Amino acid sequence: MTACAIETAVRDGGPTWPAPAGQGAFTITANGAYAARLAGSGDARYVERWTLDGPEPYAVPLPLGQPEEPGTRPLPLADGRVLVARRVDGRRHTFSLLYPTGPGTGELLLGAVDAPGSEHLVLLPPSPDGIRAYALCVGPDTSTLWLVAGGAFGPERVAEVRGHCSGGVWLDRTGRMLALDRRLGDGPVKAVAVDLERGGEVTPLLQITEHSHDRLLLADPDSGLLLIRSDAPSPGHDRLGWGVLGSLLPVRFPDCLRLDDAAVTPFAVQPGQTLLPEGCGVALRIDAAAGSWVGMWRPSSRRMRQLAVPAGWLAGAGLWTPEGVLRLPYATPGAPCGLAALEEPDEPPVPEPAAAATGTGAFKVCRPVPLQQAPLTDRGPAR
Repeated sequence: MTACAIETAVRDGGPTWPAPAGQGAFTITANGAYAARLAGSGDARYVERWTLDGPEPYAVPLPLGQPEEPGTRPLPLADGRVLVARRVDGRRHTFSLLYPTGPGTGELLLGAVDAPGSEHLVLLPPSPDGIRAYALCVGPDTSTLWLVAGGAFGPERVAEVRGHCSGGVWLDRTGRMLALDRRLGDGPVKAVAVDLERGGEVTPLLQITEHSHDRLLLADPDSGLLLIRSDAPSPGHDRLGWGVLGSLLPVRFPDCLRLDDAAVTPFAVQPGQTLLPEGCGVALRIDAAAGSWVGMWRPSSRRMRQLAVPAGWLAGAGLWTPEGVLRLPYATPGAPCGLAALEEPDEPPVPEPAAAATGTGAFKVCRPVPLQQAPLTDRGPAR
């Protein structure tokens, strides 16, 4: 184990280089307690679990008798175990749970999923309940949802969703409602809500215009804030926008979230802002030729603040505290496990004019978000 100190806040500055090559995606549990990634490189890859909810973060390596393949995908659970998905024999995928035991690593085999008719299998983001884990087998005409951890008898088929699906965003705190981006035939991509307690019943979630591609990137169940990517304002050109779950107001596409020479992708939303979507902090990954760094923005503001990140930032990973501090994980040879605390500069937000918020005058005539039609439970009243 390696104990790691929490660094002080990183202030404004230029971009730094992204995490070293060979480091896998860094996935954090919904409650922010644990994270996992595929560490190492070459022929010495292994699963690594991070503990984030203590006074100091620390990492625990979980190696087995042989190194992991580069395509191994780890997913942390709220009890500290790590689900591992491995691809074997082409279309067959095996699942197991890793956990530290004494000086070694324990492994509990869960079973396998055979997906001969699927294009690929992807692990969905950690379930809000922290116990269950899901995978999506994506086919050209049908996508199948599997419960791969947390069931009674190994992997269980949960639902089949018509169409080619991607994405995966949880809409509530119980793990019942899941949003997927679905394409039917040659039609546009539209986000839909899938009710896992009703056999995978599908209802529309985003319908900005008839022909626009409307994808859901992030959702915050506390505030109802949604982060959306759509080409509705400019057909053929995606824009980043925001809306409110259950609202009749149009999706807004702030100009400050559009950079000509960089890609902007949201990766974390401040929790605990009940029914206050405009006040939620949003963390955005900014990728350009010089590297990757962070943007911080709130819907109530016209500005996106761009800030430097610590060396070795595991690009695209981070979590907000309810108090508004953004914590970014990083790993360097000298500090193999660290969290940097990033705070917003003390500057009052500037209200955004209505015209700028909608992005285009012609767009606001559309009825953009039939979100209130999604059968969500335990949500606040529509705003």
